[in-house]
This record gives sequence, C-alpha cells and structure tokens, in this order.
Amino acid sequence: MEICSGFLLKLNAGHKLQFSADLSSADLARRCKILASINLNLLHSLIVAGHSLRQSVLRLRKAPLGLSLKQLPPPSSSHNLAYLLSSTSLRLFSGTSSTMGVHSAAEDATRPQPDQVLLDISNYVHHPKFDNPTLAYETARLCLIDTLGCGLEALRFEHCSRLLGPVVPGTTVPNGTRVPGTSFVLDPIRGAFNIGTMIRWLDYNDCFLAAEWGHPSDNLGAILAVADWISRTAITAGKEPLKMKDVLTAMIQAHEIQGGLALENSFNRVGLDHVVLVKVASAALVSKLLGLTQPQTVDVISQAFVDGQSLRTYRHAPNTGSRKSWAAGDACSRAVNLALLVQRGEMGYPTVLSAKTWGFYDVLFGKKPFKFQRPFTSYIMENVLFKISYPAEFHAQTAVECAHILYFKLQEMGKSSDDIKKVTIRTQEAAIRIIDKQGPLHNFADRDHTIQYMVAIPLIFGRLTTEDYTDAIAADPRIDILRAKINCIEDKKFSVEYHAPDKRSIGNAITIELNDGTVLDEVAIEYPVGHKRRREEGKPLLEAKFKRHIEPHFSRPQVASILEVVNDQNKLESMPVNHFMDLWSKT
Repeated sequence: MEICSGFLLKLNAGHKLQFSADLSSADLARRCKILASINLNLLHSLIVAGHSLRQSVLRLRKAPLGLSLKQLPPPSSSHNLAYLLSSTSLRLFSGTSSTMGVHSAAEDATRPQPDQVLLDISNYVHHPKFDNPTLAYETARLCLIDTLGCGLEALRFEHCSRLLGPVVPGTTVPNGTRVPGTSFVLDPIRGAFNIGTMIRWLDYNDCFLAAEWGHPSDNLGAILAVADWISRTAITAGKEPLKMKDVLTAMIQAHEIQGGLALENSFNRVGLDHVVLVKVASAALVSKLLGLTQPQTVDVISQAFVDGQSLRTYRHAPNTGSRKSWAAGDACSRAVNLALLVQRGEMGYPTVLSAKTWGFYDVLFGKKPFKFQRPFTSYIMENVLFKISYPAEFHAQTAVECAHILYFKLQEMGKSSDDIKKVTIRTQEAAIRIIDKQGPLHNFADRDHTIQYMVAIPLIFGRLTTEDYTDAIAADPRIDILRAKINCIEDKKFSVEYHAPDKRSIGNAITIELNDGTVLDEVAIEYPVGHKRRREEGKPLLEAKFKRHIEPHFSRPQVASILEVVNDQNKLESMPVNHFMDLWSKT
C-alpha cells in the first residue's frame, strides 16, 4: 500500500535528508533502516508528502503503518553533520492511529513578527504626526474640560458615587492618583476605574460614530490617573513631573487609535462592546506615559487584545443595565494593569490578531482582518462630537433638538403633547439598531438608550436633563402614552451620510400629526450642535455646560481658579499634572 510519494527530514541548520519515490510501505521500510539514534534538538520538522506531519495525520491514519521518531542518547558534540545524518533513524511500525506519535506533530513554535496593526499603532504612539496641531490641541482642551465636567455631574448620582473609592475603604496610596471632586487618593489602576466610571456614567461626554460607536474621551480615565501618579512619584524622586500638554497629546493619540479602529470595523456586529477599543487605546498610551519602549508598547497592545472582551449584552433589551455606565472605567483599569505588568517584564503575543484558530480575528471577529480608512494622525480629535445640548445617546441628539423645536411650535398653536396622534422619526440605520425600543423601560440606563423616551420628554416638558431619566420622572403616565405613538423609519440618505468621511452627519427628522388631522411641518436636523460643522456655535455652550457642572462641587474661589487655567491654552499646557489635579480635589 502506498502511503506517500516522499518524505523530508528537515534539520534546524537548514540541512535536509530527502527520499522521493513512489514506494510501497514495505519498500519504504526496507530502504529506511538507518542507525537508531537522533539528536532531537537538531530536528526542526518532518514533512510527509510535501505537507507537515500535522496536516498529514488524517492521510496517515488510513494506512496500516504509522510514523514515529525514536530518541536514543544523542551523539557527542564532536560528531559532525555527516554522522548525524547517518545516525538518523526513521522507524516504521505497524499500529493504529492511537499509537502513532501524534505528539510529534507539534505546531511551529517559531516566534513570528508582530501583526502589522500592532506595529502601526506602536509606531504612532512613539512617533505621532498630527494633521492640524493647533486645532487638535484646542479641541483636546475642550474635550478635557467637558469630560471632567461630565464626571463631576455624575457624582450627584448615588448609584455612581457608591462604586467609587478604594477597594478597601480608607486606603490611601503614597503619591496616589487624585479623583476629581472627591478626597480619594488611589493607586493608578483603581484611579483609572474611578475617573473612567465618572466620566462615562451619564453618557454625556464626547462621541465618535462610524462602523463602530464609542466615546474616545473615556480614555482620559487611564491617561489622567497614570499621569498624576507618575508626576507625584517623579517629584518625590527629585525629577520633573509631566505637564498637561503631555495629557492633551495622549488624549489626541488615544482618540485617534480608538476612532481609527472604529472607522471601518464594526465590533457591535459580532456582539462585542466598543470598550475593547478603550482598553487598546488606553493601554497603548499608558505604555508611553510609563516610558516603555516601542517593542514593549507592542506587547502591551497585544495584551489588551488577548485580554477577553466585553459583550454588548448590557446595552440592549431585554438586558440593558448600569454596567454600560462603568464598562469604560473597567476597560481603563484593565489597560493600566496590563501596561504595568509589561513594565515588570511580562511578555506579549505578537500574532494575537492573526494567529490561526486562536487569534482575535478567528475567535472574535468572524475571521476577518481589520480594515483601515486612513493613517493615524489627529483626524478623530479634530472631528469628535460633543454632547452639548442634551444628555442623550448621540444618535438621538438631533431628534431631541427637533422635538424641542416642535414643543415650542405646539405651544404657539395652543396645543400640547396630549393633542398628538402620531410622531414619525426619520433616522439613521444605527439609531434603529441601538435605541429604537418599545415596551417597558426598567431603569435609567434603559431610558437614556431609547429614542422614543428621549423624544417624548421634550415634547411633554420642553427639556431633557439627566434627572428626566430617573424613576420619579419616568412615573409620569404621559411619557409611556406618547412613546407608544412614536415610530422610527430608516432614511437611507441619513444612513449613507452618517458614514461619509466628508459629512459624518447624524441626521434625524420628525413629523407630528395631531388628533384633529393637522400635520406639522417636518423639522429635520443633520448635524448636532457638538459636530465639527457647528463647532463655533457650540463652544460657548460647551463652556457654559462645563461651568454648570463644576459649580455645585467647589467654592467660588476654587471654581475661579479652575476656569482661569482651563480657559487659557498656554497656561493649561504648561501646568504640571499634579498641580492641575490638585485644583479638582476635595480635602
């Protein structure tokens, strides 16, 4: 019986011992009686019929003969290659597949070069190039104050504040991270969780929407926590602290990494939450803040991808819940922990993305590699979306603005929400997938991710605030009555322009029909106030939002000190990070 047309014994030094002929198993056995010793340290791989042994297992199982390698005491180091070749034994024997030396069909353990994505990200982290540095840093300043303001506003909500602080109550860490608006002094891992959770809790910080959705300023939780700790540690060692420009630079880069991955790659379509990108971006930038080398940054990024990723379960009915409010904080803390492990010598995983069977692409991404629309620069920060007018999931921002306009139109007509028969919302496909819901809403997190709820509130009350998602407001029976009358339909044009690089609109349009048959003129808005196209209109509103968020937490002199710094780009950039964080602390 023929089992192969040839076999090849390949040695590590690059030498080969090859037999090639159409042999029966009996002939092959007779011709392969070589001396029974082999130095397995020299053995690289066994190729059967042009394939690796692992690939040939099924074929060999059909034959009455199996292959194995027999190891005897290796030859001495004085023996030359000719002796090694002559002392190589390939023993053929009868047996079943269970007795075959399957263990010898090992995977190739040669350490490969890192995936190109890891190399590209690490190269950008250590050698950034920004398209428009002036615009990028100015936008980063606005992003910084808006994000911290959102975090302070979240402290007013007990469900958020009870998750904060050290793991062990009363713990204070030397040179630790300050948590804005609190007296906590924490290690950088726990500090990243605290700051990251605060800023994401109310879904009111910035946003970037593409194939994947997300909030790039979530990364500030990791960046600020680590930068503060590093600065205080440096000072005690007689070294210079980091400056706030370092923080702004890291923010620009974290935005770019998270948003750059989000442009063409939909993690939500495979059920993964976008906080995977927070973990990756934060890990990459924390590695730089820690002073790690570029190869170490590759290792850190690989650790973030191999770490296991959050499901979107907690963002969708019927399981929508509060984990969506601390998921980014969790991602920030994991990123910091992984970077610190690599700093201590932990290894990376070079083909974490592309490894067959075990890699991220095969396991979690439908066997598809990432796609990229553009190189890493400062595009995302320059085009980030601010939530200025309303604390609403971003796909509903323009819908809420439309509803607000229509509320005043109803007022002019002497009408109210009680007179509404039907509301039709033209929206983008992403909004349909994420926030189009009917039926009971169970909690704050459920309500702030339901477009019908977010539109009903301004049509009834002429407002939408964070308090409007609470149980007390939701108990008003008019809300559910009106929600049931609101229907969403996809507008293909809105969906296309949502993804268009030169537009990135988030369009919504609302038409209201009254009980008496009157149909109000449709109100359509393509770009929310926080969009780049409305940036100048939005700046004073963003600054007012920030001031409104910080005033309840600090004395007037402290508020004045904060405003003096954050409203001056040069003063902010030159300030040591630890001094900046002291401005926000409570003793």
